[in-house]
Amino acid sequence: MASDGKRKKRGRKSKTQTTLDPTTSTINDEVFSVNNVETVNSTTPTSAKKHENRRGRPKKRSKHSPEKPEKPPPLINGEIGVAPPVEGVTRVVPAMDAVVKVFCVHTEPNLSLPWQRKRQYSSSSSGFVIGGRRVLTNAHSVEHYTQVKLKKRGSDTKYLATVLAIGTECDIALLTVNDDEFWEGVSPVEFGELPSLQDAVTVVGYPIGGDTISVTSGVVSRIEILSYAHGSTELLGLQIDAAINSGNSGGPAFNDKGECVGIAFQSLKHEDAENIGYVIPTPVIKHFIQDYEKNGAYTGFPFLGIEWQKMENPDMRVAMGMKSDQKGVRIRRIDPTAPESEVLQPSDIILSFDGVDIANDGTVPFRHGERIGFSYLISQKYTGDNAVIKVLRNSKTLEFDIKLSTHRRLIPPHVKGKPPSYYIIAGFVFTTVSVPYLRSEYGKEYEFEAPVKLLDKLLHSMPQSPDEQIVVVSQVLVADINIGYEDIVNTQVVAFNGKPVKNLKSLANMVENFDDEFLKFDLEYDQIVVLRTKTAKEATVDILTTHGIPSAISDDLKP
Repeated sequence: MASDGKRKKRGRKSKTQTTLDPTTSTINDEVFSVNNVETVNSTTPTSAKKHENRRGRPKKRSKHSPEKPEKPPPLINGEIGVAPPVEGVTRVVPAMDAVVKVFCVHTEPNLSLPWQRKRQYSSSSSGFVIGGRRVLTNAHSVEHYTQVKLKKRGSDTKYLATVLAIGTECDIALLTVNDDEFWEGVSPVEFGELPSLQDAVTVVGYPIGGDTISVTSGVVSRIEILSYAHGSTELLGLQIDAAINSGNSGGPAFNDKGECVGIAFQSLKHEDAENIGYVIPTPVIKHFIQDYEKNGAYTGFPFLGIEWQKMENPDMRVAMGMKSDQKGVRIRRIDPTAPESEVLQPSDIILSFDGVDIANDGTVPFRHGERIGFSYLISQKYTGDNAVIKVLRNSKTLEFDIKLSTHRRLIPPHVKGKPPSYYIIAGFVFTTVSVPYLRSEYGKEYEFEAPVKLLDKLLHSMPQSPDEQIVVVSQVLVADINIGYEDIVNTQVVAFNGKPVKNLKSLANMVENFDDEFLKFDLEYDQIVVLRTKTAKEATVDILTTHGIPSAISDDLKP
């Protein structure tokens, strides 16, 4: 999520959205020729237009200068044809033919009523063909998909697609089509290098405002570590000034050579900002593709499970035993479940990562005249890779070889398409907390509307074990047995009969195997719930029937 009220919006558009507010939106509906679309640096003869548009008498020819004969058209393979393109002029037509329209039917889980799903809806976005009979698009374009179809440019046929991998963190998805007809006459897009500032880019896709392909152009205005709205992660990204609207998601961004340098995926919507779009650059795209090819599935980007502090204050550096020529960042906290917790300690000063020195503000050199956050070095690695970290501890320099892994949060930022877990006893609906759950309960402003205790755990808490979860009473389905408990909503379950609740599965097992007279749940804020065991289990059957709930426990929790 964007901070300070600035929200990054993803570019998938709803298929049913057909109206626009003319006071707030401007749609460029220029028609681009199917056969003659070129990049902006192409040249077009203008001599004919000069004679047509000049006012006054025609210019007299000199008597001494003979009239030049008209140049005949060039011969191609012995026949009159179109002149070949001038050297240096790149035609984008072949690459544009590789851009496809993605149609997806989504069926999202109902996290507030976890035993059912929401009403399905349709959306459209963009994608493009790459080598190996594959198509790239955004992860949020096919999130919670039940059916995905692709349509080529200029075609009237939609082809069923298969989703090969979804990279939630990097917001990239990989598709394929089994029908051989889809691949006929389509050349895959070639990838280019990471562009520089002020390099021209052309974004191609199917945004809102029409059904045919659309082209917008601009320049690269910023290269830095960006917040990916869909994945709730921070990875390398490009900021461009070309328009990225709903439906542009998954479309390629080309350089002036016709090479793909990124994937359009989100834009900044704010009253003080105009024409700020974001593109996933080629290093992130290639990392995703190579990860899939190497492991047969998407394994994710590794992260260091630490929180760090800048060392820009000179007094702090002296107090921490740093020499005048030493720079680095201080470790504040370490995730107990991360592999680095076995060797790193709080207050260690990280001096370098894989031989690259880290500055006091947490940046490292990045090309000429640029610096970038050192998390970029970590994101270049793959899950399971090793990295050498040099730290300063008690004025001594130490080196550790650490195996990198993906970072797990106590409250996960996404559910990755899995159905929610739940357990019901005597009308009490127990479930786990995630960011999508908070958004389902409290809306887009959940960061302000959700309970303070849950927000504190979301922002600051770290898991103490790999399987730890935040279990809450989501709601109470009213019945005679739970009179007086009706107002309990989204309150964390701390313990059951004096035993700490580690996760939802352990709670369900403890309740199901409990034979004493009373069930006692210890909740947050020192609140307790007491139920008679036999009556609670008998009442559960009637409550499930009343509310049309198929089972008291989700499939993933069943033994």
